[in-house]
Amino acid sequence: MLDLARLRALHAVSVHGSVAGAAAALGYTPSAVSQQIAKLERETRTTLLERRGRGVALTEEARHLADTARELLAIVERAETTLEERRGQPSGLLTVAAFASAARGLLPAVLADLAARHPALDVRLTEVDPHLSVDLVARGVTDLAVAHDWDIAPLPAPEGVEQAVIGDDPCELVVPAGHPFTARTVIRRADLGGQRWVCQPPGRVCHDWLTRTLRTAGFEPDIAHVAEENHTIVALVAAGLGVAVVPRLGTGALPPGAVAVRLEPGPVRRLYALWRTGAARRPAITETVRVLRAHWAAAVPGSGADARGGAGAPAAPRPGDSASVRDSPGVPRQ
Repeated sequence: MLDLARLRALHAVSVHGSVAGAAAALGYTPSAVSQQIAKLERETRTTLLERRGRGVALTEEARHLADTARELLAIVERAETTLEERRGQPSGLLTVAAFASAARGLLPAVLADLAARHPALDVRLTEVDPHLSVDLVARGVTDLAVAHDWDIAPLPAPEGVEQAVIGDDPCELVVPAGHPFTARTVIRRADLGGQRWVCQPPGRVCHDWLTRTLRTAGFEPDIAHVAEENHTIVALVAAGLGVAVVPRLGTGALPPGAVAVRLEPGPVRRLYALWRTGAARRPAITETVRVLRAHWAAAVPGSGADARGGAGAPAAPRPGDSASVRDSPGVPRQ
């Protein structure tokens, strides 16, 4: 009989395209994943991985076996959901994927709360790039994801994946102390020309929003510095090297030398929890979504009813938000 843990390892390699990626998703070492695959090869008397340069590739037989593994894992998930639902208490393993600022600014308090309330629930967090999280849920690699979108790039929810709004994360214009903008009450988008910008790399939604907004206002953006992390972006602003638009979540208190000023209208990114439809009734899912929402206002100061929506006010619908998503079974309405 084929071992389910070894099939899970093969499935993870097929999804992530490498042993290292599978190991990161499963919380194992690459050596442990390789050992699982080697044992599965002995069990099946089949070569499953082939060397390709510095990496590996699945053989044709491995791809067929990985498809079967996906089906088996879906059956196991349904069985686990039914058992947990009958017990009526969150329990078992719950894997969560979240992008960097959510993993830093929201998840620590949420995970601590869940651990205190539900000792039978084992939640494991993995930080992932935001554009990967939806696919990880759809493929069954992770149970729940925290993802975000912007008004210029609505979050797609593929068939078999449900989502619920956690809250709205306002973004602020951050400038160096002493910048002329600090003497003004409100900055309009038409005022943004002629600035040197610090921004995330091309392809990230923040970068796309900035370039589109400035060009719509008649300015060509002068992006002087590019950085992945918001903390790095804010540090560059504090050093007087440019201005930036950053979200509140995960940014924390601004360092000396950086000042937030009000940009009107300012961009807002919306955070979602996503899970597979087959696990919608699982108490671990519904409770984690509830706790995410409960901690939202503390994670994003000023995100309540007085700040463009969020946890304290009904979130405005966007393209792609459907009634079936917002009214998912067991998930409290916002």
